[in-house]
Amino acid sequence: MRTYLILILLAVSSLSACLSSEEKKELLPTTEVPALTTYYLIRHAEKDRSDPVNSDPELTEAGRERAKKWRTFFSKVPLDQIYSTSYKRTQQTAMDVASDHNIPIQTYDPSTLYDEDFQRTTQGKTVLIVGHSNTTPQFVNAILGTNEFTDMDDTDNASVYMVTVTGDQKKATVLTVE
Repeated sequence: MRTYLILILLAVSSLSACLSSEEKKELLPTTEVPALTTYYLIRHAEKDRSDPVNSDPELTEAGRERAKKWRTFFSKVPLDQIYSTSYKRTQQTAMDVASDHNIPIQTYDPSTLYDEDFQRTTQGKTVLIVGHSNTTPQFVNAILGTNEFTDMDDTDNASVYMVTVTGDQKKATVLTVE
């Protein structure tokens, strides 16, 4: 009987050794866990409003201080990617955070928002996105597939939308960082 069991074990292990790794994978049950993607979306810090015809102003002193607050807030967040529109105020808002994390700022076009390429590129990552009073809530809505959020108040430079995506589960939380 013992010899019989040994022969069976040898036969099974020989058969297993002959199977390719792909064939072995087919024999195993697939219980793939969806990746967690976390998006942090903020509006640029306070901009210089002294020249009403300037469509691309820089940050004010208060805006530079706010950018430092964002730097502190995100210092413990393990960011993988940082996106910003091409405007000076959004780039300047993201600059300190990008420097701290040693991550380049990638420019995005707010008119294309949450397209398939962006979803694929950011899947499973933790991402900071710096936008504007209208594009930030629109981006959150695009991720969620809803119209839950309206444009931000023009004086709101302290809100951060944290959106998590795991498979089909999506959740948004709004925090204020003063």
